[in-house]
Amino acid sequence: MRILKKLGIVILVLLLIGGGGAFYIWNGLQPVPDSDTPVEFTVSPGMGTAAIADLLEEKGLIKNALLLKGYLRLKDEGRNLMAGTYEALPGTSFEQLLSMMNNGEVKPEEMIRFTIPEGYTVKQMAETIARDGDVDKEQFLQLADQRAGWDVPIIEEIPDNEDLTHVLEGYLFPATYEIPKKNASAETVIKTMLAEMDKRLAEIPGWEDMLKERGVTLHELMTIASLVEREVVVDHERPLVAGVIYNRLEQDMRLEIDATVQYLLDKPKERLLYADLEVQSPYNTYRNKGLPPGPIASPSLESIKAALMPEKSEYLFYVTKKDGTQEHLFAKIYQEHLKNIEISNKTAQ
Repeated sequence: MRILKKLGIVILVLLLIGGGGAFYIWNGLQPVPDSDTPVEFTVSPGMGTAAIADLLEEKGLIKNALLLKGYLRLKDEGRNLMAGTYEALPGTSFEQLLSMMNNGEVKPEEMIRFTIPEGYTVKQMAETIARDGDVDKEQFLQLADQRAGWDVPIIEEIPDNEDLTHVLEGYLFPATYEIPKKNASAETVIKTMLAEMDKRLAEIPGWEDMLKERGVTLHELMTIASLVEREVVVDHERPLVAGVIYNRLEQDMRLEIDATVQYLLDKPKERLLYADLEVQSPYNTYRNKGLPPGPIASPSLESIKAALMPEKSEYLFYVTKKDGTQEHLFAKIYQEHLKNIEISNKTAQ
């Protein structure tokens, strides 16, 4: 009897030990307490399963690294865990953690997003990107005055002219951009915008041949396109206004475009004064014949196309309608232009 009692005690102890061990294993593989604060962890290339298990325990995402190592060895898993930066909430099961790493469900890269409207100047871009993209404004302006260091062919077309307000004015394509925050810098932003302009130009079939046929340089084209952009709101008028600009240039007339004077002001005015038209600057097309030294804003693709393919007409003048349509009245001679001004004033809202 004593032997049976002792044997029973031994069996009971073994069962208790076994049960305790099983509970220890079961409990060790349970998720840690839930939390709403995500935890980020990075699996480096070549990182082994043991190191990954230790990392997960260190980050507080699992209870026991040793048990996870044993589980991975027993199940022969862990060979396909992918490198990358992950994010998980405490309370996530180890199966979900493993699935996340097996599928490479890395943490989405943090991006900066900013929108540059069509017709913006370099100065306006700098302010927008500094506000929305956390990029240094002064560095952006400084880099926008540099001709060297940009691996984009169109930059070679910008003349070495000290009269340019900003070297890259007109060459940074207006659009909405998303850039990885870790790479966000004034240099990266400018390179991205220059590459976008180069890409958009390439979308116009035969644009280089059209440029030669028209007898203008790319810089002149971009300058005309920027004038169209700042003068025209209604798309269907862009080619017609571009044609007026070419007509005036061919007849050696001053362009007398208000937008070139507005470009010189610290803040745009709703209505220019005669004194504004007398400002001394190579950009003032009321005082100087020909095109200004360079673009006065970044043109849209539609304005670039209009400058490449202007609508033929005999018009030399245009005036904005004041009826709220934002369209223009066009004239061939000055007397007709004066009548259009009178008509526009009568319809003012």
